[in-house]
Amino acid sequence: MAKDAAPRWDRKMQQRLARGEAAALGELYDRFASLVHMLAHRVLDDEEAADQVTREVFGYVWENPDAYDPKQGSMRSWVAKLTNSQAVHRLRQTEAAALADGSGSPEEREELELKVRRATVAARADYIVTSMPAPLRAALELAYHQRRDYRETARDLGVSEDEARRRLRLGLQLLSTAHARPLEGSSPPGYGRPW
Repeated sequence: MAKDAAPRWDRKMQQRLARGEAAALGELYDRFASLVHMLAHRVLDDEEAADQVTREVFGYVWENPDAYDPKQGSMRSWVAKLTNSQAVHRLRQTEAAALADGSGSPEEREELELKVRRATVAARADYIVTSMPAPLRAALELAYHQRRDYRETARDLGVSEDEARRRLRLGLQLLSTAHARPLEGSSPPGYGRPW
């Protein structure tokens, strides 16, 4: 995931948010609310909690537009990172609170940690996909959601079969890093911590 300069829309959006333009927040919400909700729901598996995370993410963006660094990538990937971070943090809090009374068995604690690890991997995978360049993301979406093979993907995207294979291979290689465990004592930016 190369850190390309943010598109012009992203930079303008940040400037508008920094000026306090409510219309900018509405436009951002219209563009990314379904993505934010889907990512939060995937981690939390709870409609109300996903709604709450969605409100928290857009509230944070509204209050902290300067936290977005266009040099680090697109507004879309930043919002996805915020969402995943907050959703995993909320999952940890919710599950830990359920076991906080001390009555949790070792099996329940182990199940909690496994649930959090799975949610973290899912969040990382979602973040990786949302951060991919559009051509890679489009190829993966065709292959995964529409069950297209590389020939059909090439035809649908209007590219050569070799290019479709390259995009799919690269996209899958990037996605496979979602399962990589961070070094002890460190975590990827934005994962498992609230902003």
